[in-house]
Amino acid sequence: MDKEPAIRAYSKTELARRAGVSVKTLKNWCRPFRKELSRMGLNPRAKKLPPHVVAFLSEKLCIDL
Repeated sequence: MDKEPAIRAYSKTELARRAGVSVKTLKNWCRPFRKELSRMGLNPRAKKLPPHVVAFLSEKLCIDL
């Protein structure tokens, strides 16, 4: 029985690299989700994105982890 790997915290740089874009582009892509990300407890200046935020963004932005 294969378990799906647990999603870990990523830096914005790591997530942008996975998406194949710059950090600036990643931030622009996240703009429509600012309110949702804020409700999830994400500080816009955070360097590390918690696992639940990484999961949310990877689903919304179709980023393969």
